[in-house]
Amino acid sequence: MPELWIPGVAEPSLDDFVTRIHKQIERYTASHGADRTEVEVELADGQRLTLQGLSAEPGYGFVTLAVHPEDDRDPEQVIVPVNAIRQIALGPAEADRARFGFALPDDGSSKARGAEPAA
Repeated sequence: MPELWIPGVAEPSLDDFVTRIHKQIERYTASHGADRTEVEVELADGQRLTLQGLSAEPGYGFVTLAVHPEDDRDPEQVIVPVNAIRQIALGPAEADRARFGFALPDDGSSKARGAEPAA
């Protein structure tokens, strides 16, 4: 699908995109009385990843997904083109799945923090 150009609109910013996602997660968590929110991303190939963090790095059309690995062989971080993201689903992290909660940055930053959760 070709990209839509709208005259007078600034080019999209990955930092702004990630900041807005973080704000939406924060609003969801607050409005649903949840201690933590489970964030699941569906990629274009149908793969579903449960996130613990999201970063606008490395940029240039790519974001870093900090994932909850299912086993020791799974990656802790996946760098994907932002247009590979088809859906982001938010829901309360159930007590038995509390480790799957998403950690928002403490300082509102969208910068990567290594393999650690975003907070």
